[in-house]
Amino acid sequence: MVAEAPEFSARVLQTLRQPLESGEVVLHRAHGAVRYPARFQLVLAANPCPCGRFHGSGAGCTCTPLERRRYLSRLSGPLLDRVDLQIGVLPVRLRSDEPGESTAEVAQRVRRARSRAAARLADSGLSVNAEAPGRWLRHHTPRSACRPVWSALDRGLVSARGADRALRVAWTLADLDDQDSPDVAHVEQALLLRRSAS
Repeated sequence: MVAEAPEFSARVLQTLRQPLESGEVVLHRAHGAVRYPARFQLVLAANPCPCGRFHGSGAGCTCTPLERRRYLSRLSGPLLDRVDLQIGVLPVRLRSDEPGESTAEVAQRVRRARSRAAARLADSGLSVNAEAPGRWLRHHTPRSACRPVWSALDRGLVSARGADRALRVAWTLADLDDQDSPDVAHVEQALLLRRSAS
């Protein structure tokens, strides 16, 4: 079944919070609790409104402001806080003259970045940036690079969880650029990738 994220009930969406945070599902029963591993990559998609035409001037949209608000409110702040990348996408153009990278080129860059992360994290028993705990991120990210994320935290633009998630993304961006650690530009880009859907 394929559906836009806000089409699911708020209760179903909220059940994603625990596995996104801890990487496991915990089922509680009368005689105890059972834990199941649940590391996964979640991709959510949503239109700007129920009819899907509220973009640009919104001229083609038939939804009321209340309908738009109700539709998007199913994606709660606590759920979105656990989503690393939140990107607004413009309507698809059927023809583009801009050449892009081939899938093979992208795959090669991703393999190099994952190898770099695995080598760096090997001593800590981790293999990917997504597994790095907040303490490791704050200790290993250069102080000068952290300034944008601490500023965003002070201004209430990200939560503490969001700050850690932005640092993880910044490390991945640095790995994709074949750099040993993130710089200010990587951290700023990671923060932008968390907020560009709003």
